[in-house]
Amino acid sequence: MERSAAAGYTMVAVAAALFGVNASVVKVIEHTGFGAQRLTEVRSTGAFAGLALIVLATRPGAIAITRRELVLVAALGTGGLALVQWSYFFAIHRLPIGEALLIQFLAPLLVALWARFAFHERVRRRLWVALVLSLAGLVLIVELWRGKLDGVGIAVAGVACLSFAFYILLAERGTRGRDPISLLAWGFLFAALFWAVVQPWWSFPGDAFSGSTSLLGHISSLHAPLWFLIAWMIVLGSIVPFALVVGALPRIGATRTAIVAMLEPVVAILVAWAWLGESLDGVQLTGAALTLAGIALAQTAR
Repeated sequence: MERSAAAGYTMVAVAAALFGVNASVVKVIEHTGFGAQRLTEVRSTGAFAGLALIVLATRPGAIAITRRELVLVAALGTGGLALVQWSYFFAIHRLPIGEALLIQFLAPLLVALWARFAFHERVRRRLWVALVLSLAGLVLIVELWRGKLDGVGIAVAGVACLSFAFYILLAERGTRGRDPISLLAWGFLFAALFWAVVQPWWSFPGDAFSGSTSLLGHISSLHAPLWFLIAWMIVLGSIVPFALVVGALPRIGATRTAIVAMLEPVVAILVAWAWLGESLDGVQLTGAALTLAGIALAQTAR
């Protein structure tokens, strides 16, 4: 049990780090003219293709699905994966990465409240303390009092918060009867279908993946092929971290998974500072320490 929990915490921490790096990768891709909808469509379709190939190569029998599961993965794909990606991409286009992530990462509080009052699960006192520490740390990290309010960006970041909580809770339920990889493959299928209807593929520019772009910020003199950045976003920014998070849910549960995922904003801020030149000062470093303390405390609440 201890080894399983330790593996679960490690999986979420690695996933959070990959998601944190991916935020800056997405900022660079958006600089080339990609909108939030197109990025979400590409990410969802690419993730589905990769995950489906893994399932077919390693466990082809897992592709079968019951009618009851179909309803769950359809909800996971549209209300969870499709919306959380789009709202996140849209929010970081309108807001600094830290502010957008602060609002999105109110989701662990929603998950804990849902577990306590909807499922009547016992949420240990130290988990509430861990939530307070982590959220206080995030407030300091983004220095919210210095930013100008962008009503649209904040509203869409709120959608990201709700859809993130929905995705975590529904994925936890889905892993009770299905392995994480096939669950995600079905979920991303519905996410890809959703965006294909909203913005059909035949309207996609044929040369969208061609050319290269500056990496911006402190390494603006370097250029990378756009297809390489897209591939990074799909593989290391989607398939791997999503699989790690969903794989951790049976080991440590939704509440602890959501709290440890709060490592993502810390990594995102540090990477955005080192790469894109976004701000980082003593107050933000204090916030990072508080968030990490909250995550460490959550790990002791076995």
